Amino acid sequence: MTLRGKAAIPATPRVISPSPTPSELSQDGLQDSYFGPVTRSATRRRQNGSVTPQIPESLDEDSSDPDLRRARTRSRSPIKPRKVAGLTSAKTPTKPARVPKKAQKPIMVPEETTEHANGVIVTSNGHLAPPTPATAGWNWRDFSRSPSPLGLIPIHRHFKTLIHKHEVPRKVLHVSIGFIVYWLYVTGTQPGWVTPWLMAHLIPIALTDYLRHTYPSLNRFYVGCLGAFMRESEYDGWNGVVFYLLGAWMVLHFLPKDVAIVAVMLLSWCDTAASTFGRLWGRYTLRIRRGKSLAGTLAAFVVGVVTAGWFWGWLVPRTPWFPGDEQNPFMFNGFLRLPEIAANALGLTASEATVTGNVALAVMSLWSGLAAAGSEVVDVCGLDDNLTIPVLSGIGMWGFLKIFG
Repeated sequence: MTLRGKAAIPATPRVISPSPTPSELSQDGLQDSYFGPVTRSATRRRQNGSVTPQIPESLDEDSSDPDLRRARTRSRSPIKPRKVAGLTSAKTPTKPARVPKKAQKPIMVPEETTEHANGVIVTSNGHLAPPTPATAGWNWRDFSRSPSPLGLIPIHRHFKTLIHKHEVPRKVLHVSIGFIVYWLYVTGTQPGWVTPWLMAHLIPIALTDYLRHTYPSLNRFYVGCLGAFMRESEYDGWNGVVFYLLGAWMVLHFLPKDVAIVAVMLLSWCDTAASTFGRLWGRYTLRIRRGKSLAGTLAAFVVGVVTAGWFWGWLVPRTPWFPGDEQNPFMFNGFLRLPEIAANALGLTASEATVTGNVALAVMSLWSGLAAAGSEVVDVCGLDDNLTIPVLSGIGMWGFLKIFG
């Protein structure tokens, strides 16, 4: 019996599932892949063929065989936002930092700043990298004398107590100006002869101070020569001599002779007394504001009263008349009187509303001390007290004599 006439029955084709079974994965060399623990119910369903086994995610992405790839099922649960952990700052508001004009793109930094002990404000960029240094620019707060740590001026490290703590060379220079004014007065020098010299020194000193902040090498040389007379805050700020000369020039140029002389003496001696006694006993007394204590204010008041009483009560009567005094008359001539409106309201005659002699001198001295203490304490936009003390105390005495003189 021959089989030539019958057709051959083909073999049953093998169907490859798009999701390979663990046995197929082991044949392909994936037996070392890690599979999580499987429960008995899941194993039972897998044996019955109701559930297709899952494969690692690495096969979906990294496998080059298209037969082993399968589409991921989309989760029906809402997507939960992940908390990003990194070095970025949590604060989202940003602002453009100050960059040079040559820069093409602005740098965005967070609104978080840190103020160091030396008054320099550093902006944090929220990363571990050091912050971008701010560009140099003028600000009206540069006039302020911000605190600064010891070490910017080399000579302060060698003479800590003598220079840095007590400022002995600076105070000697400060006090000497008052005695120079005294010598100019007793020799008959008029204010109009002094103001041109003050301006002639003010312009080059201010220009040099500006240039040393522009060129660091010049600043180092400047500090090396005059560091004993400077404060640590003046290393990066304006020198107090600039404001000293400017304040003295303003009062000598605009105010009467006697008021201007007393104002410069108050600057020279009251400011030094307030600084000295404030450093010695300021921690034991009430703090009026930052850097100003009741001990320093009382010292300025006492020295102001003594200075005004000594000038108008002792020095002026013993100083002869000089040519040019007729063009610079004094405002205080030994008497004080109430304004006519106040005298009429109180029912006082002209003689009864007038005080002379030691009473008038005492009242004028007390008011001068108050003006000196007030101008030493007040803070006018952070301006240096070498400028505010003579100007404010001079205006205070001028206004008082304008009403009662």
